[in-house]
Amino acid sequence: MGTQLLVGGRIYSPVSPGATSMAVTDGIVVWLGEDRPGRALHPDADVIDLQGAFVTPVFVDPHVHTTAAGLALTSLDVTHCGSRDAMLDAIADYARSHDDGVIWATGWDETAWPGQRPPSTQELDAAAPGRAVYAVRVDAHSAAASAALREAAPGLTGAPGFSADAPLTAEAHHLVRTAAGDLLTPAQRARAREALLGHAASRGVACVHECGGPEIAGLTDFRELLATEHGVEVRGYWGEAVSAPEEAKELIAVTGAHALGGDLFADGAIGSHTAWLCDPYHDGQGDQFGRTYLDEDTMASHVIACTRAGIQTGFHVIGDAAVAAAVRAYERAETTLSGPEVARCGHRLEHVEMVSSTQAEVLARLGVIASMQPVFDALWGGPEGMYAQRLGAERAAELNPFSMLAAKGVSLAFGSDAPVTPIEPWEMIRAAVHHNTEGHGVSPRAAFSAATRGAWRAGGVRDGLAGTLVPGSPASYAVWETGDLVVSAPRDSVQRWSTDPRSRVPALPHLEDALPVCLRTVHRGRVIYERRA
Repeated sequence: MGTQLLVGGRIYSPVSPGATSMAVTDGIVVWLGEDRPGRALHPDADVIDLQGAFVTPVFVDPHVHTTAAGLALTSLDVTHCGSRDAMLDAIADYARSHDDGVIWATGWDETAWPGQRPPSTQELDAAAPGRAVYAVRVDAHSAAASAALREAAPGLTGAPGFSADAPLTAEAHHLVRTAAGDLLTPAQRARAREALLGHAASRGVACVHECGGPEIAGLTDFRELLATEHGVEVRGYWGEAVSAPEEAKELIAVTGAHALGGDLFADGAIGSHTAWLCDPYHDGQGDQFGRTYLDEDTMASHVIACTRAGIQTGFHVIGDAAVAAAVRAYERAETTLSGPEVARCGHRLEHVEMVSSTQAEVLARLGVIASMQPVFDALWGGPEGMYAQRLGAERAAELNPFSMLAAKGVSLAFGSDAPVTPIEPWEMIRAAVHHNTEGHGVSPRAAFSAATRGAWRAGGVRDGLAGTLVPGSPASYAVWETGDLVVSAPRDSVQRWSTDPRSRVPALPHLEDALPVCLRTVHRGRVIYERRA
């Protein structure tokens, strides 16, 4: 590759906060500093003038459903439909202009609609007569399904979560999701994956963690994704429980997964009334305490087996009862094995929205990483949001306590759970800072770290270099068009602002301004995205 010298920019580096220049040789950062010494030290380098652009480490998204998120880009995204009728009209319009085997509609949310009534099977059939329609709720834990799709799902009637006309949850939802996935052609899946990975690269993301499993997109889709050649790196998590080390190793070999966790469901989601709760839902709908998919014994066996095999694992936990069961499972693994042995694997919990300070102390002691999605709070937090509707305002205000977890020493990794929320890293950082509950947010610097260094760490990369721009680190960086850079603390009594590089703290974009626009994404020295002029 030779040496490239980036000049005339603003480089985000902990070792050289005032750097305007960076040298890269054979995909490795070799030097950072000011332009003049950079040119003198590297006279034969290929010089790239940044023209004032901002350079950061690339982002990593530690929780993505690649094909499903890609389908939101290539099929029908109904996220912005402001009513049930608007969503049904969108499905009807799509059905008239597309002859896809299945109409995959993503992202409806009845809590934002007048009347708050979800779509029914009868209404889907009227909108798209005779067509297989899979209309998945925004949290991806329930879906409305047309009659044609229901007929393609063997064993649906009477399955847990079944309804004759209303949206399906739990096992019934998994059955129609599998049926909908089976109706996708290989070309549709490939197009969706390419769209999502390309979108990720255009947002400065160079690595995603795919959270797959038997009830999510199936093994065929998972293997196809891992075999996909793309500049965006993919790390695969397979959500299936095991009970012995040999079983864990065999499952890794069969699936090609990097770890056995991700969306290994202990429960569902709050919006679909399937998160596993200690106390009943406030609005009195759905199952009173949610759904339990894995009990504590099963989780403990899985953690022990995977730890003995040296395999990272984790669980999808949202409700407080699910979080409590998972934490106890890790404590049982600690008792059976040892704390250092458990911590060595860097296990994870996904979402972990309803967590106490006592539980956070256990997670910190055992090195369990919290993989969280700040935009959840931006979408559903606050006194009038979906969390308050489902749980009551008092319980809702305690969700997603980023600052408490960080203060207890829990390593944070921030991602999107796309397609639940879009891959927009700077919006995610802003959401983490401006939490709806006062005191729950973190500083921009901490949020940025959780989306870069923390996310690499969640993927097992703990070399101290990944997610930074320092001599010796991989040349994985994104170039941004942005305004002034500032140093800031959270919005509290100790808030401070500075644009002075002598503070020796790397500055970040001002989150109240227009957010940065990605100009170029480079992963290990290779350009994987370039914005068109």
